[in-house]
Amino acid sequence: MEPSRDTHATLVDLLDRILDKGLVINADIIISVAGIPLIGVNLKAALAGMETMLKYGVMQAWDEKSRAWEREHRKKNVLSLVEGEEIALKMYGSYYYSKGIYNAWRPGYFYLTNKRFIHYRQDFDEITWQIPLEEIKALVVRGEAHFVKEKKKQVLYLIDKQDQVHRFNAVETNQLKDAIEQNLATTGFSLEANLVLPEFEEGPIDFLTEGEEVTHRGEKVWCLVPASGIKQETWRPGHLYLTNKRLCWWYDFERKLVFDVPVDRIVRMNTEMRKTSGLNSKKEKVLDILYEANLTKGTASFAGKEIDEWAEALNGIVSGKIGEETETCPQCGKPAPAKKLLEEGCSSCGWVSPRVKQKTKKITA
Repeated sequence: MEPSRDTHATLVDLLDRILDKGLVINADIIISVAGIPLIGVNLKAALAGMETMLKYGVMQAWDEKSRAWEREHRKKNVLSLVEGEEIALKMYGSYYYSKGIYNAWRPGYFYLTNKRFIHYRQDFDEITWQIPLEEIKALVVRGEAHFVKEKKKQVLYLIDKQDQVHRFNAVETNQLKDAIEQNLATTGFSLEANLVLPEFEEGPIDFLTEGEEVTHRGEKVWCLVPASGIKQETWRPGHLYLTNKRLCWWYDFERKLVFDVPVDRIVRMNTEMRKTSGLNSKKEKVLDILYEANLTKGTASFAGKEIDEWAEALNGIVSGKIGEETETCPQCGKPAPAKKLLEEGCSSCGWVSPRVKQKTKKITA
């Protein structure tokens, strides 16, 4: 490795240098306290990508040993079966794992035997989920919207005897469902027909307050999230909810409400066609909502296929407020129609504008 010097190098250049050619660190450090040397450090290190390391004959034995161990380790991970159990089908797919704050699709292999239905992760030698065949109550396949692909993915819903719903997505979801049904029929178990599947959410709606009900929901609604710190303003996918009390947008990736405003704080809204950077190059219909909160005005922008329906729903809920100009009371800060605030005063704290006071004095005189 030949040393080189570049005073204009960036972080990207440094990473490229490390992965491509490598980096040699040679440092002598003396740590002193009150002018007295206490600790000496002589540091020599080489940092590079594994291809570069192997090119110079560094860590070659470790690399071969690690690869050999990994190959052998993967071979040993085989699903353990009970006595008399035989595999009828093996198929790659994902199980929606949801426990506590962790919610995610976990990839692995589905194993259907004459006794169980299993989801197994071979790399970790872990059974993610399993159920005896006699505990399966019903099976339903439903198309589910996907944020990235326009085409809906087929999801298998399995309802057990305790009425718990489990979700699966496989390479051939319908084939997996048919195989389970055939296996159940062979072993003498029957499924419940015409079962009404409850509405399923990506996560529990645990942000609702007492007496609050969801009136409209959107499974694929994009929100223009404002810039924060080093993060730039960007469109992100999530779920939009309209309740009898507020409008809120749930961001799946962070598992939290990013936008939350009471319905009575919505001042007005507008829809227009404009380019939404990050979604595609074409113009999209965008719903802009102007609201007032904490004595300031803000705007939230949403995009998606059902924007017209959302505009209509909001018009029906806040028809008495949208289109009417509002202002905040100078004394208590609560919003109120501007015309009523100037002519009659604030109904909350009793504030009256100087113009009304002067007019009242003249009438009294």
